[in-house]
Amino acid sequence: MEQQKVQTRSLFGMLITLGVVYGDIGTSPLYVMNAILNDNGALKNATPEYVIGSVSLIFWTLMLITTVKYVLIALRADNHQEGGIFALYALVRHRAKWLIFIALIGGAALLADGTLTPAVTVTSAVEGLRILPDFAIFNELPLLIPITVTVILLLLFMIQGFGTAVVGRSFGPIMLLWFIAIGYFGIINIGQAPEILRAFSPVYALQILFSPVNKTGIFILDSVFLATTGAEALYSDVGHVGRANIDTTWPLVYLTLILNYLGQGAWVISHYQHAAWQNATNLNPFYEMIPTNLRIGMVLLATLAAIIASQALITGSYTLVDEAEGLKFLPRMNIRHPSNVRSQIYIGAVNWLLCAGTLAIVWIFQSSARMEAAYGLAITLTMLMTTILLSHWIAMKSHPILGVVVFAGFGLLETIFLIASLTKFLHGGYLTLALTLAIFLVMVTWFFGNRRRLKYNRANELVNILDYRQQLIELSHDDRIPMFATNLVYLAKVDRHHRVKRSTLYSILDKRPKRAEVHWFITINETSRPYDCNYSVDMLGTRNIVEVQLNLGFRKSQHINLYLRQIVNHLIDNHSIDPQRSRYGTIASRRVGDFKFVIQNQQIMDLASYPVTRQSDRLFIGGRVLLQNITPSPAVWYGLEFSDVLEETIPLFTTPATDPTLANHAIRHTRQPEQDSKQND
Repeated sequence: MEQQKVQTRSLFGMLITLGVVYGDIGTSPLYVMNAILNDNGALKNATPEYVIGSVSLIFWTLMLITTVKYVLIALRADNHQEGGIFALYALVRHRAKWLIFIALIGGAALLADGTLTPAVTVTSAVEGLRILPDFAIFNELPLLIPITVTVILLLLFMIQGFGTAVVGRSFGPIMLLWFIAIGYFGIINIGQAPEILRAFSPVYALQILFSPVNKTGIFILDSVFLATTGAEALYSDVGHVGRANIDTTWPLVYLTLILNYLGQGAWVISHYQHAAWQNATNLNPFYEMIPTNLRIGMVLLATLAAIIASQALITGSYTLVDEAEGLKFLPRMNIRHPSNVRSQIYIGAVNWLLCAGTLAIVWIFQSSARMEAAYGLAITLTMLMTTILLSHWIAMKSHPILGVVVFAGFGLLETIFLIASLTKFLHGGYLTLALTLAIFLVMVTWFFGNRRRLKYNRANELVNILDYRQQLIELSHDDRIPMFATNLVYLAKVDRHHRVKRSTLYSILDKRPKRAEVHWFITINETSRPYDCNYSVDMLGTRNIVEVQLNLGFRKSQHINLYLRQIVNHLIDNHSIDPQRSRYGTIASRRVGDFKFVIQNQQIMDLASYPVTRQSDRLFIGGRVLLQNITPSPAVWYGLEFSDVLEETIPLFTTPATDPTLANHAIRHTRQPEQDSKQND
């Protein structure tokens, strides 16, 4: 029922949508106009021409990029109701091999930008306390701002484990109040300068780019772009709330945002010539246009909204990482499903890495003005990469010409934004770009390291269990070899042709042979329904080799001990395997023996000894193994911490290494001295 309510249009789903999706883009009025005014110096430089043109740029940026590109087009490019750049890549990856680099750059940039979004939004809101007389201490002790922000952000990241639905139910009503409030304050201020309504004409947006009253020229787009930074997160979160709920709620959000920007613009036009305001710098028209007696309430509401603003990037990051794992871009991580909705997930490693990065940004920059200088650069990269993939999807679904039109239109627009954003590089943008590069290298290493490994070991990668069936049967009955375990269990992916990685059979047969009464090969398949729990068994024509396909819903525990003993009892009841009686034990009627689980850790020797000829291939393969070794062990994934587990080191390549330069100069048969003496006698 909850799955249906969230994914289909409903009041419940729309409330969650307001709480989860729009936090980032919905709090942009807190800092966008402030950044635009600061670009041009003191308030006296904010002439009506400059203000109307700036608001017009905001209106048309939100219209073209957020509304047209993302809400009207990109949300239709979902992959089984999942959105985001990786989901989009999965739809078009067959069209060109080079598209993988587009997806990796875009995904890495979005994950990197997720560290800045919570920092800049929450800091912008908390800084509103400085304009309140009762909170003068925040001006006297500047470090109170980052301390307060740190506490707020820590609490936010701590509650993520409760799930998107719980967070959405809590945040939804607050965001609804937020949008009503910003729209209301915008309306009551528009009357101060009705000429601000000219901003609806795109003519003013184009004129201000080249007007002499605009001292930054085209680089004003650097600040204007901040108004739409949450659009990519909106696309990533479609799987959490459903497209129908975004389609329904976006018009309300867009309307209230524009009303607020118009109201801020009208306030600036009506005050820029006042003596008390002419030389003012670094003022925030968002708070200044609010009546004095309502400011403290609005600061508190803004702080709550800013906390929620982080939610879109956090949940979007979970989705991106989950999709990256499915595409083999990242190693496997421990994923939880706090609710019955398949796409609503929680990844602890991602959550706390984002938390650490966000807090580092807070303490490095310590003010929103400094953070704004670094904000948005990485996300422009993501948007441009999304446009490239989206144009391929449109060409595939509709017509190639239409795909070219979309690429040319949005690609040109976002390239201009990217050029404007490059001014941020030396002012902090280098941090997000460095993090983008680091994430990109991890994904490239994991993906291409795996491909290079398969390339050089392709012939030996998979083997058929049936080809080794007789050896396994003989091993089970070979009394000359000590019993290794009653039940020897490998959690190995076995395909429908009974093929398994060679390393699995190498572990049983090629090293010290592991004799067991029953050899188990268990494949765990995760289904799209929350509580599936069933299995199938193939005995492969034997009584001591068992291949199990265990199908578990995404909310079912994957602790293998919960199911394996039941499966063994069922097979004994059906006379498929023999009872496993024990001479010793506290349970007289016990008929199931002990279990031994084998976890394999792949390692490599000097790759120069193997047929890996290119240096780049050696780096990729070595990097992939390193990443594999620092990620959680399968013993943790499958709840085997307290079981009898053997963590076994195996070579990455099971084919023996050789050195072709080894030369045989001679073979001698030196006789022993005793033999020489006898011959002399």
